Amino acid sequence: MFVGTGSDVGKSIINAGFCRIFKQDGMNPAPYKAQNMSLNSYATPDGLEIGRAQAVQAEAAGVPCATEMNPVLLKPTSDKSSQVVLHGKPFGNQSAWDYFMDNNKQNLFEEVKGAYDKLAQKYSPIVMEGAGSISELNLKKRDITNMRIAQHANAATFLIADIDKGGVFGSVYGTIKLLEEDEQRLIKGIIINKFRGDIKLFEDGRKIMEEITGVPVVGVVPYFRDIQIEEEDSVVVDRKIREAVSGKVNVAVVLLRRMSNFTDFNALEKDDRVNLFYTNNPSEIEKADIVIIPGSKNTIEDLIDLKNNGAGKAIYDARKNGKTVIGICGGYQMLGISIEDPLHTESNYSFMTGLGLLPVKTTLEEEKVTEQQTFQFKGISEKCSGYEIHMGTSELENSAEPLATLADGRKDGCWVDEKCWGTYLHGVLDNDEIINQLIAPYVKGELKARKVDYQTFKEEQYDKLADMLRGCMDMDYIYKVLRNEA
Repeated sequence: MFVGTGSDVGKSIINAGFCRIFKQDGMNPAPYKAQNMSLNSYATPDGLEIGRAQAVQAEAAGVPCATEMNPVLLKPTSDKSSQVVLHGKPFGNQSAWDYFMDNNKQNLFEEVKGAYDKLAQKYSPIVMEGAGSISELNLKKRDITNMRIAQHANAATFLIADIDKGGVFGSVYGTIKLLEEDEQRLIKGIIINKFRGDIKLFEDGRKIMEEITGVPVVGVVPYFRDIQIEEEDSVVVDRKIREAVSGKVNVAVVLLRRMSNFTDFNALEKDDRVNLFYTNNPSEIEKADIVIIPGSKNTIEDLIDLKNNGAGKAIYDARKNGKTVIGICGGYQMLGISIEDPLHTESNYSFMTGLGLLPVKTTLEEEKVTEQQTFQFKGISEKCSGYEIHMGTSELENSAEPLATLADGRKDGCWVDEKCWGTYLHGVLDNDEIINQLIAPYVKGELKARKVDYQTFKEEQYDKLADMLRGCMDMDYIYKVLRNEA
C-alpha cells in the first residue's frame, strides 16, 4: 500500500508504476483505493463508475477496471456536498458533515472491506492507495481509506512524501509518530518523491531520516516531466492555465468550477500542432481558434458562472466570429437552448436557459448513464471509441442532426456544422481522426493529418515509469517485504 504525508504527493502515479512493474515481472496485480474523491471518473466494461486514477492503474496492470478497485467514489457537487457513488452506482448526495460523521462510517467500511476481499481472491498483489494524509487525527476513527484498510489487508505500507513542497523531515517524522504502534508496524519504507537535482546530495538526508524514524528510505524519486501519465487531481489543471500563442492552433478549454473529466483533452494537448490552455477569461477565449466547454458535475451552476463572468458571451461571440465551439457532456448541455432539473439532481435551480448554440433541450434525471461505447462519428469512416457518464437526456429540436451513431444504433450528440457540435461521449478526442477533423480548418499542408496511436503512447509511458522507478527504488528490499522476509 502507498500512503502519503498529504495530498498530491504522487501516490497515484507511483501506484500505477508498481502495477506495471509487477505485471512486467509476471505477476497478476490490480489496483485498489477504498474511497476516492474526484470529478474525474471512468466507465467500467460492465457499465459502472470508478475513479479515473484506478482505471489508469488497472490499464498499467494490464487488467480490466472494475468497481472493486474503487468501491466508494465521492463527486463534489458543491463546496459542501458530494454525490456518493457506491460500487459504481449513485447512492445519493450527502453533505460533508453527514458523510463523515455518520456511525463512524462502519457500514461503509464493511462495504470497502468486502470489495477488497473479492479483489484479493482474483489478483495478487493488490496495489493499494491511500488518500490525503494518514495522520488526520480528527478523521482517523472514521477513515476507511488509509490505515484501517491497511490493517484489514495486513498491507506492507510505504509512506510517500513530496520533498518539493519543503518540510519533508517534519512531515515524514510527524506522520509516522502520530500513528498508533500497530499502525507504525505496517510502515515498511519511506519514499521521497519529486527530488530536484543530484540525488546523491540526499544521502545524508536519507541516513538522518532513517535514524529518526527507524524506517528505511526505499527510494528517492526524481522530479520528472518527460513521463506522461494521466492524473486525476484538479490541481493538475492549475499548471495548464496558460494563454494563446502564435504559430499553433489555439484551443481554449473553458475553466469551470466543477469541471469533470479534464483527461478528455490529454491527447489533444499532446498534439504538437496545438496549444491547449484552460481559461475562463473572456479576453483569452476570444484569442482561441477552438473553444471547448468540458463536463461539469453541476451544469446549471457552472453555466450561471459563465454567464455572470462574461465567458458565456465570449463563447457565443466566438461562434458568431467563425471560430469552432464544441461541448462535451455538461458542456454539450450548456450549449443548448435550455436545461431543466425538475428533481434538483444537481442544484436548487429547476430551469436555466443555455447559450443557444445547439438546438437541444436537456432534462437532468436521477438515473446515471455509465457505458463504454464504440461509435461512428459524423464524416469519419473509422470506428471510434469513448464512454458515457452523465445524468440527463437531451432532445434535438427542429430536425437537428445527431453527431454520432453508437454501436447499438442509438444516436448521440448534435451536429450543426464542423465548427459547432456537442456530445455526451467522453474520450471523443482520444480518437486521432476526430482531432484531425477538428483542427483541419486551422492547419495547412502536410500538418493537416496525423496518425498517433494514443493507446500505444500510454503503454510506452507506463513502461518508462516502471523503468524509472526500478532505477531509484530498492526493489530487492520491496520484494523481500512482499515475501515477508523483511
